[in-house]
Amino acid sequence: MAKTPTILPPSGPQGEPVNLKDALEERYLAYALSTIMSRALPDVRDGLKPVHRRILYAMQQLRLDPEGKTIKCAKIVGDTMGDFHPHGNLAIYDALARLAQDFMVRYPLIDGQGNFGNIDGDGPAADRYTEARLTEVAAAILEGIDEDTVNFKPNYDGRKDEPVVLPASFPNLLANGSAGIAVGMATNIPPHNVDELCAAALHLIKHPNASVEKIVEFVPGPDFPTGGVVVEPREQILEAYRTGRGGFRLRARWHKEELARGGYQIVVTEIPYQVQKMKLVAQLADLWEQKKLPLVGDLRDESAEDVRLVFEPKTKNVDAEMLMESLFRISELEIRFGLNMNVLSHGQVPNVLSIRDVLKEWLDHRKEVLVRRTKFRLGKIEHRLEVLDGYLIAYLNIDEVIRIVRFEEEPKARLMARFKLTDVQAEAILNLRLRALSRLEEGEIKKEHAKLSAEKRDIKQLLASDELQWEKISGEVKATRETYSKKTPLGKRRTTFADMPEIDPALEAAMVEKDPITIILSDKGWVRALKGHQDDLSKLEFKQGDGLKRALKATTADKLVLFATNGKFFTLDASQLPGGRGHGEPVRLMVELEENHDFLELFAHEPGRKLLVASSSGHGFIVLEEEVIASTRKGKQILTVADGDLAAVCVTADGDMIASVGDNRKMLVFKAEDLPEMTRGKGVILQRFAEGGLSDVRLFAKKDGLTWLDTAGRTFTLSWPEVKEWSGARAQAGKVVPKGFPRSNKFGPAF
Repeated sequence: MAKTPTILPPSGPQGEPVNLKDALEERYLAYALSTIMSRALPDVRDGLKPVHRRILYAMQQLRLDPEGKTIKCAKIVGDTMGDFHPHGNLAIYDALARLAQDFMVRYPLIDGQGNFGNIDGDGPAADRYTEARLTEVAAAILEGIDEDTVNFKPNYDGRKDEPVVLPASFPNLLANGSAGIAVGMATNIPPHNVDELCAAALHLIKHPNASVEKIVEFVPGPDFPTGGVVVEPREQILEAYRTGRGGFRLRARWHKEELARGGYQIVVTEIPYQVQKMKLVAQLADLWEQKKLPLVGDLRDESAEDVRLVFEPKTKNVDAEMLMESLFRISELEIRFGLNMNVLSHGQVPNVLSIRDVLKEWLDHRKEVLVRRTKFRLGKIEHRLEVLDGYLIAYLNIDEVIRIVRFEEEPKARLMARFKLTDVQAEAILNLRLRALSRLEEGEIKKEHAKLSAEKRDIKQLLASDELQWEKISGEVKATRETYSKKTPLGKRRTTFADMPEIDPALEAAMVEKDPITIILSDKGWVRALKGHQDDLSKLEFKQGDGLKRALKATTADKLVLFATNGKFFTLDASQLPGGRGHGEPVRLMVELEENHDFLELFAHEPGRKLLVASSSGHGFIVLEEEVIASTRKGKQILTVADGDLAAVCVTADGDMIASVGDNRKMLVFKAEDLPEMTRGKGVILQRFAEGGLSDVRLFAKKDGLTWLDTAGRTFTLSWPEVKEWSGARAQAGKVVPKGFPRSNKFGPAF
């Protein structure tokens, strides 16, 4: 057993051995926790990450209220970095700028003046050119922070204190959403409508055991700053909100504008959330130039302050719905916005919560804030009543108080002893101004005393009653709902919901431009696409020493599948292949295949079809063709090939019988049901060989017989009674091939 490595101690008496494994685990865990708790995940109570919380608190300390003046963002960034967030100023400014972008944040927390970027993807100006202050939303999140509503902790150097969480009378987490990547976990929460969130919160206060289904009746889905249309089925939305994981399909909003002579154009006025308009326009332009938008005649960007992307159909007979479907399927006019409500629950534990749990924890936080704020107010009232009681004693004994103050060496101690005053009362009397010694002031004090006494009774009733506390919180939530109701410009819902349109299969086929082509693959792995379906390939030219390996009739809409001798499958787009004027290009420039392996088979993808793959050792299995489609240049490993062996066969699995033939010219026929269907692996043995390996395999229908092609291209067919002599069980050795079987030991083309 290997010894556990240790870190050697430094020279000197203070050094000691440290287990390397334990040290790495401890340090990595500390790093992971720091990233999760202090950087990436928002707190469920105020919906903020530490950097955002520190920015808002620093701005509050600078008195940048919504009604006040703005100051340079450089000053805000500097104070935030110097006092609370000792990281790069660019990172702080990026976070600050995002909170001011109305196309990124549903309810902006910062009111910015200057260039804070735009939906095109342009970044904000430097912080020395821009100014900012808090918005009413941020003020609501900070409301009551000076009333002992939340805990504070020392900042990074202990000079100041910073809030652990903000009071948050505004449901910021769901209202503005959040995104972040931590160590081993991430979060992604879309924005929602505050009117709907408050309605759900009010229902949850009345019915604490309300189901997620009921909550979703109030909050039907996200409300993105850039609008758009959500086309996710309601069942999927409900499941996402129930589990805290899922996603929403979001589409651009468009309408049809009629033109002269029966023509029309389509205008997109809202694009999906977080999609940069200039990149979207560039993507659409590239697709159009590559002829991947067969129904679009022209496109242009007519945007000014608002988004306006115009698409003209190729002909006026093109259906508008179909044209947009073709754009949605291939471009970022439709996106899927993921939902992962992974947040810091109770400010400490990373947890994926349902929408009900998120609202419940926010309401619990509001209750804690209410209790702490009320106790803070009670303490202030009791202190003031204590002072007022002292004032009343002084007024009733004004002459004696004046005498003690004038003639006693220690008036404070004498006052406390003479009238049984507290230290607070005696200090207040000594600080009393002479002009306050009037009968009118005494009357005002008695009025204030009575008013505060009544408020004290109400506060004690509130603290003693859970029902009164929730009633108070309901009033606060109702006020927030009224402030940001759907009747206001900021609160109006921007994202709507729609069902996915049903597309006629015939029209769907028209969306794809299918030009006939002939794919040529050479022996040395060069590929090209000839226009049209070519039958006469005798005039094809190849590089010296090269020749034709495969010729495949296909269309520009096809996916091409390549099978290599290492058992990997690769996928190419037929429309991206080089033209047929030259010798083409090496396939190895398009995919990553080792030098010691070669391409074995080429065919066009047909959904639903099954393939039989086998190696030279005689092992193989059947696989669904959908399973072999690769999404990267590295391909997809399907057939596991042992050292010294190669992938030998890839044929269509269409038939109830299998015929295999080896290099030793022995053939075996067995039932196709004996071969398993797998997604990847080595498979099972098809045929055993004393020497050599597997040469070819073919599936055939028992009723039709076994067919092969000879070297002259003639077709031979043996009926089942004639083939029966070679039938047996899988993994047997077989018998010598029938008379007339090709010397190549091949049945002929597989596709």
